[in-house]
Amino acid sequence: MLIRALLFDFDGLILDTEFPIYEAWREDYLAHGHDLPLEVYAACVGSDFNRFDPKSHLESLVGRTIDWPDRDLWRERNALERVKQLPPLPGVVALLDAASSLGLPCAVASSSPRSWVEGHLGRLGLLHRFRLIRCIDDVAAPKPSPDLFLAAAAGLGVAPSEALALEDSRNGLLAAKAAGCPCIVVPNRVTAHLDFEGALMILASLEEIDLTSLIQ
Repeated sequence: MLIRALLFDFDGLILDTEFPIYEAWREDYLAHGHDLPLEVYAACVGSDFNRFDPKSHLESLVGRTIDWPDRDLWRERNALERVKQLPPLPGVVALLDAASSLGLPCAVASSSPRSWVEGHLGRLGLLHRFRLIRCIDDVAAPKPSPDLFLAAAAGLGVAPSEALALEDSRNGLLAAKAAGCPCIVVPNRVTAHLDFEGALMILASLEEIDLTSLIQ
């Protein structure tokens, strides 16, 4: 296996955004008298709400339509305030340093909007550490479609098989496999119960990656 580049997911891998967003959705459900189990919500993690739509699901539970604009504003502010307090996840900066010392370019391939990804990377002081960013704005379909990884690899000028994908979700792993990228998965609190069969490795943290040994 020849590794010439690293392709990072964003949500749940670089920054622990997924749990605060889940918590905000769960509070929305609880306000309407219903719970949102983590294993139900996790179906949309790493992709979009076409795979699981919390809004239509909650409406089916309460048996009526919900006035979403006010709820959306409250929930998004709730989640954003929590996320804005978070540092990068363990091992992110050290892995970027290791990649830089080995001359491996890094990219982000995320199903989230560019404004979300670049805004947080800028706040964390990490935006300049990535050669390029590919987001849902740039492709036809989110993960588990391979589009994002294919676009990121092409932008770096490497074959997908030479780009190591780093993921936290099953949808991300499926996208990497479909693109032909080897994939290391680092599950988080939201995705830990999912099936990651086919991953190159499943690790507890990015801190466990020894990039030099992996390349050799």
